[in-house]
Amino acid sequence: MAKPTSDLLTDICEMSLKKLSINYKRGGLYLAMEGPQFSTKSESLLYKSWGVDVIGMTNMPEAKLAREAEIRYSTIAMVTDYDCWHPDHDNVDVNMIIETLNQNVKNAKELIKSIIYNYEIDDVSDTTKNCLDTAIITDPSCMTDETKNKLKTIAGRVLFK
Repeated sequence: MAKPTSDLLTDICEMSLKKLSINYKRGGLYLAMEGPQFSTKSESLLYKSWGVDVIGMTNMPEAKLAREAEIRYSTIAMVTDYDCWHPDHDNVDVNMIIETLNQNVKNAKELIKSIIYNYEIDDVSDTTKNCLDTAIITDPSCMTDETKNKLKTIAGRVLFK
């Protein structure tokens, strides 16, 4: 998990964002927190002092699950607000977030369509497709058939060698 995202998939996302003229910034530091919740000004300033660019709730759990299933992962963090630290923006309220969220949904749908219709991912150097080869500690011969069958969809390639 040292590098949870796929450079190849991120490159493809970036090409689609450019093609669709969607404003974006590549890179940054993501903080996963429990939510939904708004941060206090002190919390926001603390995260900012850490160099955090985006705060969200789902990115790391999703990245970990994708890795376990040998699925390439890339984050497209569509920001809804600046949070309460920013002196040039109003405090966050639900209506403001919903309005921005609706525009983000439209952009996300267009982005996904662009990726599906314009790009094929086939890169033999991408380690995502075989990361389970060295990730499972338990010897499959010590697992029950029931356990292996439960995990077949995400780890069958490794468990049924």
